[in-house]
Amino acid sequence: MEFQIICDRHFVVGEIDPRLYGSFLEHMGRVIYHGIYEPGHPDADDEGVRRDVLEAVKRMGVSCVRYPGGNFVSVYHWEDGVGPREQRPRRAELAWRSIETNAFGTDEFIRWAKKADIEPIFSVNLGTRGIDEAVQYLEYCNFPEGTYYSDLRRSHGVKEPYGVKLWCLGNEMDGLWQIGHKTAAEYGRLAAEAGRAMKRLDDTVELIVCGSSLSTMPTCPQWDLETLDLTYDIADYIALHQYYGGQEMGTAEFLAQAVDFEAHINTIRAAIQVTKRKKRSKKDIKISIDEWGVWETPGEAVDNAVRREPWKIAPAISEQIYTLEDALLFAQMQMAMLRNADLVKIACQSLLTNISSCIMTENGGACWLQTIYYPFACFANYAKGVALQSVVAGDVYESRQFGSVSYLDALVVWNEAERELAAFYVNRSETEEIKASLQAQGFEVKELISHMVLAAADKKMTNEKDHQAIVLKNCEDGVLERDGCTVTLAPLSFHMVRMRAKKR
Repeated sequence: MEFQIICDRHFVVGEIDPRLYGSFLEHMGRVIYHGIYEPGHPDADDEGVRRDVLEAVKRMGVSCVRYPGGNFVSVYHWEDGVGPREQRPRRAELAWRSIETNAFGTDEFIRWAKKADIEPIFSVNLGTRGIDEAVQYLEYCNFPEGTYYSDLRRSHGVKEPYGVKLWCLGNEMDGLWQIGHKTAAEYGRLAAEAGRAMKRLDDTVELIVCGSSLSTMPTCPQWDLETLDLTYDIADYIALHQYYGGQEMGTAEFLAQAVDFEAHINTIRAAIQVTKRKKRSKKDIKISIDEWGVWETPGEAVDNAVRREPWKIAPAISEQIYTLEDALLFAQMQMAMLRNADLVKIACQSLLTNISSCIMTENGGACWLQTIYYPFACFANYAKGVALQSVVAGDVYESRQFGSVSYLDALVVWNEAERELAAFYVNRSETEEIKASLQAQGFEVKELISHMVLAAADKKMTNEKDHQAIVLKNCEDGVLERDGCTVTLAPLSFHMVRMRAKKR
């Protein structure tokens, strides 16, 4: 098959926010304990932080991390996770039916974040708690001194405020699974009042309100419209969450779900525009996709696992091992977000370690990288600057759910600072190579910097047994042209093509 990809330097989607390359840590299973934090591990530092995981996070290019949940936050008492460890209570944690030791909390996370060089995104409990606790948590983190909670932080040895700017007002409050679930009207009013109080204490914070948890939620997009109507004056972002499974549908249908993801983004885009016009507002609200990923294990399987053996400390639950096929859908989800870079400004891949994760760890042993780690690292390290509008011309196939779907998914990014064009491709075809010819109008291409490929002989191959089975490899293929480059894409593969260029 032959495809042509056409872009123009004058037609820019938007600037790519570095916070699009975020991740997520929740007190669930082995994400925290034995994930990023394991005192006594041979590679742990004096604070119990796993240095091998920390280095993998840095290489991955993670820019921000959302914490502490997730479903977990809807029953969380933030006060349990600060101060001397020996004084912290153990809790029966209801979201995942485990025992939470609170050995790792806010203070530990902030120290970890500094080591990882990431921006923290905090969530407040609007499930079982409310306005008071949200403001008190903010006071603990951001108020300089002279109040009860700021002085409490100082008594814990932290004189300078943490200065956390991004705050999620609850988590997935549209979901019946959420402890403290609310209707859109109930949630919107509580979020508005909590947010208003938080901004009264610190008017520099940016607030993220809960949007729909999945595109398939029966309340989507009505939930988003109602929530925006009630919170538009105080919100800076509306959250969009999305996971995809369905590997049993077959590869063509499975990979076509990226079309649904982009449609979901555009639906929420429309909801924001309708609300803005309705309120005659000049304010623009952006989207935070602060949970996203490929999740093979359905929610019932997680529930059954914790039901069979509840009340464990850091139980190994829902530890999905990713295939090449999963990595291709994962890459397309990132491409969809970048194609909407004018509106989508924050994104948190879910989760960072051990559950639907990029990084896996062995208790007391090594860490290794899943297939999805590699496309994330490609985008985080090289998709910088602006996303360009692109036209992709070539063959399509018919999806049962989504209609006509291109065999090629493509994204082109221009990095002015580095004078670099980067093209990202996914070949959705199981059987045919694609000859992809990029025509970058308004650019003069000088040099092919690199062509990296993620592929495998078996689409179900993983890195579980052989940790180097599916890794990025250098590809010598690539024919430079004055305004672009032609490359050959193997069936079911992900590609990153970097070119030195200048504007004409």
